[in-house]
Amino acid sequence: MNTSLRRTVVATAAVSMALGMAACGKAGSSSSSSSTSAAASSGSSAAAGGAGTIGLLLPENQTTRYEKFDKPLIEAKIKELAPSVQVQYANAAGSPATQAQQVTTMINAGVKVLILDAQDAAAIKSSVTAAVAKGVKVVAYDRLAQGAVSAYVSFDNVAVGKLQGQGLLDALGSKATPTAKIVEIDGDSADPNAADFKSGFKSAVAGKVDIAYDASGLWKADVAAQKAAAAINQLGAKNIAGFYSANDGMAAGIVTSMKNAGISNLPIGGQDAQLDAIQRIVSGTQAYTVYKAYKPEADAAATLAVDLLNGQSISSVATTTKTSGSGDSVPSDLLTPQLVTKANVESTVVKDQLWSASDICTAAYKAACTAAGIQ
Repeated sequence: MNTSLRRTVVATAAVSMALGMAACGKAGSSSSSSSTSAAASSGSSAAAGGAGTIGLLLPENQTTRYEKFDKPLIEAKIKELAPSVQVQYANAAGSPATQAQQVTTMINAGVKVLILDAQDAAAIKSSVTAAVAKGVKVVAYDRLAQGAVSAYVSFDNVAVGKLQGQGLLDALGSKATPTAKIVEIDGDSADPNAADFKSGFKSAVAGKVDIAYDASGLWKADVAAQKAAAAINQLGAKNIAGFYSANDGMAAGIVTSMKNAGISNLPIGGQDAQLDAIQRIVSGTQAYTVYKAYKPEADAAATLAVDLLNGQSISSVATTTKTSGSGDSVPSDLLTPQLVTKANVESTVVKDQLWSASDICTAAYKAACTAAGIQ
């Protein structure tokens, strides 16, 4: 199958699977899985068959996506591809030390391939090295772990940052001037994606606005809220033209700080298309988000893992390369993100069935949904 056809199949499959996952709960909810447990579930085998165990290690459970979307989607695709393969799962709950121990546990349990979303891409390098030394293949998922990983799947994260910058400029309109003061709250520097988001954002807004305050929110809503409050105190509420948040979870905390300071009608954006963020966009308290469809990313990771388990080529999925922080050139699949505003909520996340109109348009947002044409 050629690359373009494969991507089309993956993208088409996203619609039906995302609906099933989205109906399971609300944004902010998380699985009851313990951060230290490795809950085994049936996995999958490529058409060629084969048996073995694939480990799945996700970084944290504060962000909605990991437990609600990534885990079940990856498990489902592995089961589809390789019914005889087992999946062993653990979530690091935000702790690099816990994740390192989880890698050791999975190596000792005989896992043959690891799908690893690193909590700290640099700190996990020694664990990756230990896994590879035992013959374990590592697929870096969403974040590019350092070390000799076999493959990487994510989105074009510099492009994500550029979309965020363009979304902010569009929301500012005529107020986007070189003197317009912007508060920038970035992600955790331990996540290499955070640097890519920041790079893309900076390139999009350079010379067009003034980044007057720049700090890390560590991917945590409460930390982002504290940083935003500090920025407001330092710059003065009346002197701020807009806010940049590297993701939707932190945007929620920043919006709270804005409200506490009596600030309204200033643009703020994020990424991940979380349900609460979509509701804020519909109601006008968030300007945009960046939508990174979970299903194509999860499907690619599962396919890479099963192919590696079966000793098959990964070149039809990993069609490019990405250099990690350790200097390793890694075969990669980098997907395309999409900007979401009030104008295209209906034609993006609703059309793709990530969230249904009923998910978004609860009683508090019914009137706003009607005005936005979301039904």
